Amino acid sequence: MTAPVVEAKAPGRAASTPPAPARRRSFAVHFAHYKWLYLLLLPGVAYFAVFRYGPMYGVSIAFKDYVPFLGVNGSPWVGLTNFTDFFANPDFPRLLGNTLILAFLNLGIAFPLTIVLALLLNEVRLSVLKRTVQTLVYIPHFLSWTIVASLSFLLFALDIGPLFQFVNGLFGTNVDILSDPNWFRPLIVLQEIWKNTGWGTIIFLAALATVDQDQYEAAIIDGAGRFRRVWHITLPGIRSTIIVMLILAIGQMLNTGFEQIYLMTNALNRSVADVFDTYVYFVGITQGAYSYSTAVGLFKSLVGIVLIFGTNWLSKRFNQSGLF
Repeated sequence: MTAPVVEAKAPGRAASTPPAPARRRSFAVHFAHYKWLYLLLLPGVAYFAVFRYGPMYGVSIAFKDYVPFLGVNGSPWVGLTNFTDFFANPDFPRLLGNTLILAFLNLGIAFPLTIVLALLLNEVRLSVLKRTVQTLVYIPHFLSWTIVASLSFLLFALDIGPLFQFVNGLFGTNVDILSDPNWFRPLIVLQEIWKNTGWGTIIFLAALATVDQDQYEAAIIDGAGRFRRVWHITLPGIRSTIIVMLILAIGQMLNTGFEQIYLMTNALNRSVADVFDTYVYFVGITQGAYSYSTAVGLFKSLVGIVLIFGTNWLSKRFNQSGLF
């Protein structure tokens, strides 16, 4: 009598994989169950498809000598010529330096202040006072950069501006703050702090609300003061949020803000005010160098992508949560 033949299964192979028709039926059931959520998703998908992914087709003119009369497809291909011209341009080191300095100032000053303000608001126990302060620090975010620049011109106007008189009286000088290149960067950073710091606290305040309150009670019983509770409980509790926001901020480092810089730039401070965003406008729009300016913008975007992936990789290397 022969023994029954037993078919051996390959090691590590899944026990059973649903066939394609079953997977399609499963997705159809899932879609039917959540159809209204998918319907709500459509406006966001349409926005990104039309205004974000659709215009990417025009990025190809960075590799062409674009002529509007010939169109994108009819313009001659020049490869990396626009990029090499940009890197060889004497303006490139100045633009890169100005952009990086402003980016590091905003990242090193404005970003930590957002966290500090959120921690301070979180320590306010009087709800009326807390809501009032939150409202006051949120309001500047809704003002356009045109209004912010106009307020700056009124406050720092030569001879008549109240802050002009205060600063010059404090330092014993008579400097035109709006035109002096040495004052341009501090002024930009102060504008950024005043306008966006309060708004940036929203995410951190939401993260602070998730910190376990039992840890604070245990720390109080152990005799920990307020500073130690913030250092050992609050900050570790929102560390993942801080890292994610830091990665996003680093990815946006080269986006110093066209409107703000453009409105505060004049002939006297242009040497420190020119950044990639304003350079693209002056070269691309006013001078008609569409391919060249597109190459500059594409270079800036590629650097931003590299910074995001690099920062995320470093975060994972140090066993911290990343963006993806």
